[in-house]
Amino acid sequence: MSDTPTVLVIGGGATGAGVARDLALRGVDVTLVDRGGLAGGTSGRSHGLLHSGARYAEDDPRGAEECLRENRTLREIAGACLRETDGLFVRLGGDDPNYFEEKVAACEEIGIETERLDADEAQAVVPGLSDDVAEAFRVPDGVIYPSRLVAANAADAERHGATVHTDAPVEAVETADGAVSTVRVGGDVDAALRPDHVVNATGAWADRIADLAGVDVGMAPSRGVMISVKYDGLDPVLNRCRDPDDGDIVVPHEGEAVLGTTSVPVDDPDEYETADWEVERSIEECAAMLPAVAEAPEVRRWWGVRPLYAPDETGSNRRGISRGFTVIDHADEGVGNLHTVVGGKLTTYREMAELTADRVCERLGVDAACDTATEPLPGADDPARLDEFVERYGGANPTDAGVVSAAADDD
Repeated sequence: MSDTPTVLVIGGGATGAGVARDLALRGVDVTLVDRGGLAGGTSGRSHGLLHSGARYAEDDPRGAEECLRENRTLREIAGACLRETDGLFVRLGGDDPNYFEEKVAACEEIGIETERLDADEAQAVVPGLSDDVAEAFRVPDGVIYPSRLVAANAADAERHGATVHTDAPVEAVETADGAVSTVRVGGDVDAALRPDHVVNATGAWADRIADLAGVDVGMAPSRGVMISVKYDGLDPVLNRCRDPDDGDIVVPHEGEAVLGTTSVPVDDPDEYETADWEVERSIEECAAMLPAVAEAPEVRRWWGVRPLYAPDETGSNRRGISRGFTVIDHADEGVGNLHTVVGGKLTTYREMAELTADRVCERLGVDAACDTATEPLPGADDPARLDEFVERYGGANPTDAGVVSAAADDD
């Protein structure tokens, strides 16, 4: 390992691994470090939804367009890192029909393909759907297996010359002459690295790295619970067609259904309450769409922390914070070789990485195009190979533990 990489990427979630892959494909010498295994933070503790953009269509059309673009791109490059399921937005009898119409119109305006279904048609698509369903519409949602996706990005980065270290926490950042001069990395690395440029891709933990470097970010993280239950036969993702609220999504995961989620502000993304009411409310609300999940055996539960960026946030309701992403150049704060990438969604990780890599390459004077939208991920057509990558980088995370573990057991 070189102690003087051109770029040091801190954070091995989807965005960090995506940045490392993007830069490596452009010929940049890059090192990626994460304090644990890859995808162990937000990426691997999500519900695993591949967004069509419909969830954000009426309130955040730009974010919805980002989701739609990347949804289409990932279907081309990510193979078995995904499961193509489609999705339904379901209106129950007490839900506002005007909201339903606004949602459909907004999707159509953006270009998200929709198909209206009456109650009988919706119940034919999803056996066991509530008798209270009034209508639904289909969208091209899907499922992401984040442990596979992140590991495949890291493996491709290494294939193109990058260095990837797990169990490598950043312990200190030193600055001198308007730049990061040294990053002290502990764990298995135990070295002082002297990169030319640093990317802070630590998501909900971005403030911690920023503080070490003497700059500001402004995260407003919120926690959410996911409960995986045994449930066979669910094909599309189910979204409750109402203003976003607790327990409004059910995501199919090959013999399981993931129920979620809540949104509760947290001060510390490592130390926070995990409340029983979140579990109970999520199950109750999801069962309003799919009643059988209320009695389905629980497989596992986990909480994730959303990396919401809101430097001016003061309120307790964080559902309204944009799920868009931001790349922060800390040159205005006197640290000219540090960028932080924050916000966003798992679905848009590749685009987040591309924009970040563009900014870094501009600063470094590297004239090379991004190829990540067209180059398939290694192992995309081979689930067993993907799962080997997952084991290499720390093992499966809660979101897709059942899928990756099952695949490994079958080998």
